[in-house]
Amino acid sequence: MTGQTHLKIDFVSDVVCPWCAIGLKSLEQALQRLNGEIVADLHFQPFELNPQMGPEGENVAEHLAHKYGSTPEQRAKNQEGIRQRGASLGFVFDMDKRSRIYNTFDAHRLLHWAELEGKQPALKLALLEAYFSKGENVSSHDVLARVAGDVGLDVAEARKVLTENRYADEVRQQEQFFQSQGIRAVPSVIINGKYLVQGGQPPEVFEQTLRQVAAEG
Repeated sequence: MTGQTHLKIDFVSDVVCPWCAIGLKSLEQALQRLNGEIVADLHFQPFELNPQMGPEGENVAEHLAHKYGSTPEQRAKNQEGIRQRGASLGFVFDMDKRSRIYNTFDAHRLLHWAELEGKQPALKLALLEAYFSKGENVSSHDVLARVAGDVGLDVAEARKVLTENRYADEVRQQEQFFQSQGIRAVPSVIINGKYLVQGGQPPEVFEQTLRQVAAEG
């Protein structure tokens, strides 16, 4: 057996982006298939779909109509397609529970802290599930602290991170860095700093790309 290949993966995404949930589950499946061959050093990087959005959020239907000009029929069709893709990957989208879209800056600050605590992947998935599977407000400090506790992080410390506005500068710097690299849409998955996979690709696409990068390694 040959040695394992270590790859650095930057997963640039937002926690209110359905295709980011699909892309993450696809990447996870690809990495499971490559278990023993590839070891991933996975980092979740911040991207805000709606950086100007106020703390109260916005109705999802109104937001999508304003942003994309989509009709109710188009939204229903798109949501059913997303639900089916999620189900095929083991992720539950309950779109009926998701009535509003929220500002996610605080969620990204909490994810930055979670990386320092070694719990970032668990928190990322838990926040996607809180929003898409349960329809929860992922800008709420109460929700964020509770979800942090659910994945084994210290709830009191999570609250301090949120109320004291910790890691705001670090998150802004990371957002600006990836935008300066031309990242305008998410998910954007960057392997070893130079190979890019964009969108909610199926596991096969991630697996093929990871194999190619490892072979060049």
